[in-house]
This record gives sequence, structure tokens and C-alpha cells, in this order.
Amino acid sequence: MNITFDGRGVIVTGAAHGFGRAMAQAFAARGARVAALDVNAEGLTETARLCGAACQTHVVDVGNRDAVQAVVAKIAQAGSVDILVNNAGGVRGQKGRPIEEITARDWQDIFDVNLSGTFFMAQAVAPLMKRQGRGRIVNISSGAGRTISLTGIQAYASAKAGQIGLTRQLAHELGPFGITVNCVAPGFVRSNPTTEKQWEAMGPEGQAALMNQIAMRRLGTPEDIAHAVMFFASDLAGWITGEVLGVDGGK
Repeated sequence: MNITFDGRGVIVTGAAHGFGRAMAQAFAARGARVAALDVNAEGLTETARLCGAACQTHVVDVGNRDAVQAVVAKIAQAGSVDILVNNAGGVRGQKGRPIEEITARDWQDIFDVNLSGTFFMAQAVAPLMKRQGRGRIVNISSGAGRTISLTGIQAYASAKAGQIGLTRQLAHELGPFGITVNCVAPGFVRSNPTTEKQWEAMGPEGQAALMNQIAMRRLGTPEDIAHAVMFFASDLAGWITGEVLGVDGGK
């Protein structure tokens, strides 16, 4: 299955490391023009180095609607926006705590980047894709949005479930315009400093227990997640929309 994106314009959020960097590299290697977005300027510099001249970087907080509108308009000046991958997310340094200890700011911080950011980015590219008569939006949720979060963070599980609901809703709204909206729900992958800390905190027994819950008996890689995104973003997935694909080694 030879998937290429020659001449296509792609936006990847959360591209400074982990999944997003792997996606940016995969798109660039397949001929796409990549706009890599993140709040981490240093990480974006490394992503650009790995991707080469096909990748342009933009420092932006996807939870800021005005900033999102501005950066998408700037990207659109360079050519078409054919594919959006909403990968930005995470737990913003939080740890699992009892519900009564969660402040309104704790809750909102996680929703801003995981769910509001997904909505704002889709909102910004939708008019462009409608005018083109085609487009691909791929949202990166989590196994936490389908079951529970290993972190125990209530807002993270809720926001990731919200991404799945938003995926289905937008698929029906945007489908008549030739735009597909799908979702990838990764399992646990050691892909960034946060997941490394989670892995270490499990200890040998917890790590073994997690591995025993995975049918393939191995953890995934950022490339495993990027491969699923390549499929949803490709012409091969032209009649698939509103779907959620678990990429977790089998549960």
C-alpha cells in the first residue's frame, strides 16, 4: 500500500515531539507540505530539522481561538490546507487526584488544549476545505476516551471522550462537502517526558501488568500511531468518516 501526499498541505498540531513529530516526518517523507504547530519552540526546531525543507513551524497555543485563526490564515497563504491532524493535547503536568481537589483552572487547562483546541483548529480549516470540496481531519484521542485514563485525571478522560463525540458530529456536518473526520485512539506509548514518568511510576509490577493486558505483548511507538493517521488522511480512506480506530496492540 503506497500512500503519498505529493503537493498536499498538512497541518499537524502538537508537533514538537512524540506522535506529532512522527506524523510530521511521515507526511514530509511522502511529499506533503507540513505546517508543524506547538507551544514548544525548541521542540519544533528539532522537528523541522528532521523533516527538512518541506516543514514550516509555527508557535501557537491551539486553545487560543484568535491565535488559531491567525496562524491558519497565514498557512493558507502558502497553499491549500488539505489535511489537519489534531494531535495537541496531554495532561499539562497534572497528576491524578481525588475529585474534590480539582480546581476549575485544573479542569479547564486540560480541556483547552485537548478539546477546545481540536474544535478551534477544525473551525479554522473548515471554510478552506469546503471551498476546495475535499479535506481530511484526523483527531488524536486516547484509549482514555474510550474506557478510563491510566492517569486517573478526570478532565483528561472527559476531554478525550469529547474528542470522539466531536469527531462523529463533525463527520456528519462536513461530509456533504467532501471532508472526512476520523479519530485515532492510541494506547499507552512512551512518547514524551510525561509518558516516561508514568511508565517509571508504574514500577516493574505495574509495567508487567500493563504489558499483560496488551494482546501483542509490546508497547506501541509513535510510528505506529503515525501509520494509522497516514491511512485516514489518504485517498484510500475516502469513504470512511466518523470512525474511531483504536491503535493499542489489542485490548
